[in-house]
Amino acid sequence: MSVRRRYLALPVLTVLFAAVGCSSSDVDVPSPQGEAVRYCRALHKVLPKTVDGLKRGSAEPVSDFTAVWGDPAVRLRCGVPKPDVLTYGSEHYNPKADAAVVDGVQWLFEKRDDGYRFTTVLRKAYVEVTVPGAYAPEVDVLTDLGGAVKKSVPEGV
Repeated sequence: MSVRRRYLALPVLTVLFAAVGCSSSDVDVPSPQGEAVRYCRALHKVLPKTVDGLKRGSAEPVSDFTAVWGDPAVRLRCGVPKPDVLTYGSEHYNPKADAAVVDGVQWLFEKRDDGYRFTTVLRKAYVEVTVPGAYAPEVDVLTDLGGAVKKSVPEGV
């Protein structure tokens, strides 16, 4: 390889690595309504710097309603709509939905192709956490998030 080719390869590799790094922290920003906006902003202020040993990063775009940790990213979105699986008939809770209590917070869990999506239930705002399969058991991140959720998003529906 000539000297000229080495210099040309560096910018290409830099752009490639930057693109890969950015894609892991892209998060769709939800649009919470009413009091959920206040709860989500309060949650954002008390979120931990690490979850399951993963350092907090910067979500893109920047928002008070999202957060990320690690790479691949654990993604949190606050103020998401009520999950479809929680609707049974008209507006009643679906007794067949899979949920568990972790550190005093009840979470709906949904298996995905690569990991799990967890969503709080019986809270004034829905908080969704998507955990890649690389962090199995995926539920472990919830132990670090439960305190922040309990502190900022009141129980109720």
